[in-house]
Amino acid sequence: MNIIVWADIPVVDLDRASKFYAHVLGMPVNRMPGVQDVAIPGSPPVEGEPMPETPPVAFDLYVGGKPSLDGATVYLPAMGDFPGILARVREAGGEVLQEPQDMGPMIGTIAFIKDTEGNRIGLHQPPTAM
Repeated sequence: MNIIVWADIPVVDLDRASKFYAHVLGMPVNRMPGVQDVAIPGSPPVEGEPMPETPPVAFDLYVGGKPSLDGATVYLPAMGDFPGILARVREAGGEVLQEPQDMGPMIGTIAFIKDTEGNRIGLHQPPTAM
């Protein structure tokens, strides 16, 4: 079971942020049914159907907070391709704040980016098995 079950990423422009994350992650980012100012990665839940009792760790983009380089950091998966995901960050208008850095066998590799809204987001690749 995951301790963290959800993360909110504040945005100013939901369309711009949705396009950024869709491009970087290579998956659709869709508006949440019945909510004007929230978008989620992957397929949107079906309106009227309950969320799973234990949802996978996920995130949403929401209008209303203040994007920042300070505060809590959300980490998204690098999906085994740091060069590719960092290239997509740049293509989509983001900035690489820290190139991938090996943090050892317990953590793996991390990098930091700034999204199009001004948020600092971590990218993570688990350590490889020895």
